[in-house]
Amino acid sequence: MSNGFINFSHLSCGYSGKTVLEDMDLTVGRGEIMGIIGPNGAGKTTLLKTLSGQLKPRAGMVTLDARPLDEYSGKELARIMAVVGQTVQPSLLTVREYVLLGRLPFFRKYQLFETPGDFAVADRYMAMTGIGGLAGSSMNEISGGERQLTAITRALVQEPAILLLDEPTAHLDISHQQHIMNLIVRLNRELSLTVIMVMHDLNLAAEYTDRLILLDRLEKRPYRIGPVHTVLTEEAVRAVYGTNVLISQNPVSGKPCLFLKSDPKV
Repeated sequence: MSNGFINFSHLSCGYSGKTVLEDMDLTVGRGEIMGIIGPNGAGKTTLLKTLSGQLKPRAGMVTLDARPLDEYSGKELARIMAVVGQTVQPSLLTVREYVLLGRLPFFRKYQLFETPGDFAVADRYMAMTGIGGLAGSSMNEISGGERQLTAITRALVQEPAILLLDEPTAHLDISHQQHIMNLIVRLNRELSLTVIMVMHDLNLAAEYTDRLILLDRLEKRPYRIGPVHTVLTEEAVRAVYGTNVLISQNPVSGKPCLFLKSDPKV
């Protein structure tokens, strides 16, 4: 993208003694929805953790708004970028108390409690995500889908420019998957959020993203990056996942739609 909000330059990332992705170049535009897909072990979560600053690059650089990521303080980064992990653990906090944790990056020195402005921000985003009615409920009492919505709300309360999500629909039924993905698209449009998310469900990735990064576990680099219809092809899925699929077109959205080819011998 021409505005280059997020840039990876010759990025290699991984863990101590192990490189997972090598020499990766990528530009993500402001306001874009980017999906990260690939088989298990391809480095999807590793890439997201490197982007969020949880992991330092083994080589190369990540820049955010033309500034190297490692020049941002933790508090600065938390005001720009919010992360929603794979699982949201139950806790004794109420939904509202959990959501308000997203205001911590805005606390001043020696501040111990939320301000009326913090409560107003939390209430506004709880209304936007539809969890206002759960405000007094314990995180232990609500469903997995409701906890995921609460985690997204907590991230929004940070008022970020970038939202990073690691498998936001994992373990959810189809109605919660649709609700959360529709919400992410609405937030992208209404708040101009740049969204980058790891996804396992290729049909959801095809339907709800602008561009995709398809990671290849064996090559330790992207197999393909680009618009959905250029990345999700039968040839690409066969090459990276070792799986034969039939790809058609969603008659409503025009996006690619994948069908597994069953083995007639089974």
